[in-house]
Amino acid sequence: MRWAGGRGSGNIEDRRGMGPAGAVGGLGAGGVILALIGYFVFGIDPSTTTQVLGGQNVQQQEGVRGGPADEAGRFVDVVATNVDDVWKQQMQGYRPPDAVVIYDRATGTGCGMGQSAMGPFYCPADRKVYLDLSFWQELESKFGAGGEAARAYVIAHEIGHHVQNLTGATDTAQRMGMRGADSGAVRLELQADCYAGVWAAHAAAVSGGQVQLDPRDIEDGLRAAAAVGDDTLQRRSQGQVVPDAFTHGSSEQRMRWFRTGVQSGDPAACDTFRAPRL
Repeated sequence: MRWAGGRGSGNIEDRRGMGPAGAVGGLGAGGVILALIGYFVFGIDPSTTTQVLGGQNVQQQEGVRGGPADEAGRFVDVVATNVDDVWKQQMQGYRPPDAVVIYDRATGTGCGMGQSAMGPFYCPADRKVYLDLSFWQELESKFGAGGEAARAYVIAHEIGHHVQNLTGATDTAQRMGMRGADSGAVRLELQADCYAGVWAAHAAAVSGGQVQLDPRDIEDGLRAAAAVGDDTLQRRSQGQVVPDAFTHGSSEQRMRWFRTGVQSGDPAACDTFRAPRL
């Protein structure tokens, strides 16, 4: 994947090396979403996750704002900037996330206490994307999806959740329910996969070729989408597939919707909420 010459916007909040702030209060809706991510994607007991989350009243931290100097941080900055540039072109009035937060271990968020075991996530309450960069190693070693394109897919997927927050799709999904093969949660995740594909389709054009994915990179993105399908993860963690517990969609669905975004380049083709077939 080509990215080193790409533009960074500095919309990064670097909290690496900072300890997590404290949390008080009950578990809010955003915290429930994070707990489900922790359980269904990474096999964490929900009771453990909710204990760590603590609640929505989490003391907020402020990291270093700007463009990181290290390669890993710069990669996030360049890719996130490129994703934002695509959405500025595709969506009238698009506003980027308030920040892409890179952290390690745990950090306070507007949705509760986030921890690295949950993987990357978007918090609609504070409009920030959260990334513990150790997930890149997890993605490769545990899920077999390595390479920079797989990492970029993850960033584009999370910013896709920000787009959904702006369009109201997040609220629609919550009203439909957050578990089950036909749930709002699955529709939301598959749409974010499709949005990641839309980014891949336009990445080179909006950057003048400075950020570019070749066909092999697209395959790496598809491999990453497949690696975190509910059926694949459930077989790995519990030896059986339970569609009633789906929160993200099957591996086949995630690959298909990512490919739909790549091939169409059109956000309108990503309407999983009206699609006759997920």
